[in-house]
Amino acid sequence: MNVRSAARVAAAAVPVAALSIAIPFVNRVQLHAFGVPFLPVWIVAWMLLTPLCLWVAHRLEVRT
Repeated sequence: MNVRSAARVAAAAVPVAALSIAIPFVNRVQLHAFGVPFLPVWIVAWMLLTPLCLWVAHRLEVRT
């Protein structure tokens, strides 16, 4: 696997890791953001960031 394909996989894996692996760790935080518990804020933030990560992966695909 070359560096670009590894970067593509990493860019696509970041949202998956943030939404599946990190949830048990984020759920232990007792913070509130905008008056809402931190876990829903985390999930919504990553739902909004996922297209950006996939766009980066796509741009890396196009340039190879």
